[in-house]
Amino acid sequence: MKKIKSRFDKQVIPNLPQVLFDGRIVTVISEAEAEKAVKFLLTQPILGFDTETRPSFKAGGGVNKVALLQVSSPEVCFLFRLNLLNGIPNCIIRLLSDTTVTKVGLSWHDDLRMLQRRRAFTPGTFVEIQDMVGDLGIKDLALQKIYANLFQMRISKTQRLSNWEATYLTEPQQRYASTDAWACIQIYNEIRRLVDTGDYELEVVPEPESSCPVLTEEEKAERAARKELKRKERLAKLRKARKERKAAAPKRKTARPKSRKSTPKRPTPTTQSLENTLS
Repeated sequence: MKKIKSRFDKQVIPNLPQVLFDGRIVTVISEAEAEKAVKFLLTQPILGFDTETRPSFKAGGGVNKVALLQVSSPEVCFLFRLNLLNGIPNCIIRLLSDTTVTKVGLSWHDDLRMLQRRRAFTPGTFVEIQDMVGDLGIKDLALQKIYANLFQMRISKTQRLSNWEATYLTEPQQRYASTDAWACIQIYNEIRRLVDTGDYELEVVPEPESSCPVLTEEEKAERAARKELKRKERLAKLRKARKERKAAAPKRKTARPKSRKSTPKRPTPTTQSLENTLS
């Protein structure tokens, strides 16, 4: 019987063995490659989804668009380089709008919102892991905690703040991105197994009394990145609204100042009196 906890201690996570996706990784940078990948993915029984965006901390800069879409089957993960594809091709829209294949994500509503900033589309059917964990009595909503709770293994987040718009993604970046998408499938299957069989024992962990929980370095970096991205997004909206108001306002014609003609100077009273005296 598997033992799980309602709340997993994040201080334990750094001591757990690391898990990495060890399947095949395919990077997609052209529409022709994307078409082939989507055709394959739509034949799979289940898919895991995730996205990556390059963080922006430059003062006055806007929020970056989604750079990477990861879609994984149990054995193969495709990395769609949206920044190199110049957006979202029709074939990927077809995948995102599909209603036949089981598609799983975590906090997927946020990813969908970011994807729709690149191109509008109607999302198909997706399973949200955060809506499933409650069936087991789990209160945690973060991918790293949920995976550690169910499998006693650690998903590293060290690559999260890396440059996802780089010309070439490094091997650690590719493994990290693939692991996040693939892990959604593993969590989905395990939750369903445990719910169906009842083969688990839940330890109820009370909520910490401290209102200021201790954060790991990875959590601090992730929280800072999220806070900064939200701030940039708010600023971008304010600038856009200001620009729209300025464009809608009628332009005022400014009157050109009239040139003054130079007039001869009048002699001062002292000079006039001297002239009258000498005449």
